Amino acid sequence: MNVAAPGKRAATRELILDHAFELARREGLEGLSIGALAQDVGMSKSGVFAHFGSREDLQLAVLEAGQLRFLQRVKWPALKLPRGLPRMRAIVTNWVEWGQEYQSGCVLLTAASEYDGREGALHDTVTKQQAGWRQEMCRAIGHAVENGELRDDTDPPQLAFEIYALMLGLHHDAGLFGFDEARRHTLAAFERLIASYSPQAGQRTAP
Repeated sequence: MNVAAPGKRAATRELILDHAFELARREGLEGLSIGALAQDVGMSKSGVFAHFGSREDLQLAVLEAGQLRFLQRVKWPALKLPRGLPRMRAIVTNWVEWGQEYQSGCVLLTAASEYDGREGALHDTVTKQQAGWRQEMCRAIGHAVENGELRDDTDPPQLAFEIYALMLGLHHDAGLFGFDEARRHTLAAFERLIASYSPQAGQRTAP
């Protein structure tokens, strides 16, 4: 028996997945073609199917790979900072930089628009991923409230929604007007948003 075979198989699968991820960035998950992917990696279609039993299995694997890359770039580095606003700012800054790296196409955002009105495993996976990230944002916001950095009446789901809306604006404007301008506007809008939730803001509006 060739003891290296399992490792080689895993490496081949990762190679296919990397190419599939890049293809999905340009064409979306629905544009992911087994034929184009096989040609891209120099394999037959049957060779690709040997690693992914179906096109949907491949699409799901690409979604999982995209989520892992997102967490590696956005969430995990931010965990090194203290809970509260420092960590929130790091998450948002990392999220913006993720937008720069993937301004030509973010698989996760594209998938949200591709499958929002459908049923099935891909829709369910996208919904689960997006809901999970929203919960992560709510947790970070909750820590800032606990620290007294945000007002006690802050609604974490509402603020998480508003931050997410800024990121959608970032991706929209980056493609039209350039990333640097979009990043400047996004970060400035985030600071204004956070300032509106500060305890000092609440005191200024109190009678």
